[in-house]
Amino acid sequence: MRAEIIAVGTELLLGQIVNTNAQYLSQELAAIGIDVYFQTVVGDNMNRLQEAIRLASGRADVVLLTGGLGPTQDDLTKDALAAVLGRELHEDRLSMDKIEGFFRNRGVEMTDNNRRQALTLEGATPLANETGLAVGNGLEQDGKYYVVLPGPPKELIPMFETEARPWLLQHALQGEQLALYSKMLKFAGIGESALETKLLDLIDSQTDPTIAPYAKEGEVTIRLSTKASSESEAMVRLNSTEVQIQQRLAEYLYASEDVPLEKTLVDWMIRDGLTLSAAESCTGGMLMEHITSVPGSGSVLKGGIVCYSNEMKEKLLNVPHHYLEGENSPGAVSREVAQVLAEQVRMITDSDYGLSITGVAGPAFSEHKPVGLVYIAIAQREQETQIYELRLNGNRETIRLRSVKSILYRLWRCLVANQGA
Repeated sequence: MRAEIIAVGTELLLGQIVNTNAQYLSQELAAIGIDVYFQTVVGDNMNRLQEAIRLASGRADVVLLTGGLGPTQDDLTKDALAAVLGRELHEDRLSMDKIEGFFRNRGVEMTDNNRRQALTLEGATPLANETGLAVGNGLEQDGKYYVVLPGPPKELIPMFETEARPWLLQHALQGEQLALYSKMLKFAGIGESALETKLLDLIDSQTDPTIAPYAKEGEVTIRLSTKASSESEAMVRLNSTEVQIQQRLAEYLYASEDVPLEKTLVDWMIRDGLTLSAAESCTGGMLMEHITSVPGSGSVLKGGIVCYSNEMKEKLLNVPHHYLEGENSPGAVSREVAQVLAEQVRMITDSDYGLSITGVAGPAFSEHKPVGLVYIAIAQREQETQIYELRLNGNRETIRLRSVKSILYRLWRCLVANQGA
């Protein structure tokens, strides 16, 4: 069964509000076996809204409209739908009682335009609004199903869960549809194109489950999806495909759920009672920000130092002066300095792992070294320090973020290696 979501509101077109409702509804509809084929955003204009409804009615079985249910003259959703379907509008008595009680209890005079929020299409099922005043609607006509929901997420989500979803299950689905089940695989240390190349034959021949890669800075996600009559049936298929992918990409697959790499690391280190510390130059605290964004990280991160200047590298972390300055010095952006930073911050904090980042984030050369040259290091108790040279592309912010993601990936690889040792 195909669905289209029509989000109504000029503020959405202007970018003043982000349309999070479409994401929520798409996920919820897929979970009950309704596939969203189209998402439309239309402004508060009667002609364009009616045109959008007609178009959606011609290509979808289920049309969900969000927004435009308020009391003002530019709240046109029910008026437009009534005009397209040739139905009258009338006040829903229960909804009107709630609206009148709302104003009466607050000692505020109700203006007449608030009656618009109680309007219901002729023959429609009123959908109660637990957290707001505007009533929703559920309606079937000519084999098409229409659901009208308010725009504010705090009203839309409860209405969908308690009113609209049960209405759809009863009227539109009647137990015929297979639910969509998905599993997310998370990868680090590999780009989207390289990952896709390693899985190209699986992707090209995919039928069920489907394999869809998505990339964001420093991480790649694969979504496996299948339709099934039960979760257990779906998991058999999803797990089988996951095993095939894991056999090819085990060194990059850090989680089988949609979590960031830093959470995987923090959870792992909490479980094993491990600690870390960090010395950051070009990233300016971004590494520690990623770690501390995870609840519980206080028992993992013992501390850190943002040693942006050479003076602070020397004074706080005992980097030898001749490493930093002089005709033949390796300079602040070097393997030697990265190693000292990692080892010193680990010893100063008495942590299990010391991490360091030093590099040229841009926009200009530093120490006659190119933008994107970064050194990261990981020092461990009683083990040789690991140092990596990175050649990163992008603007200043991208280089900083990629540096952080790179060292988090290398730390994960250390934990994996130590677990198997």
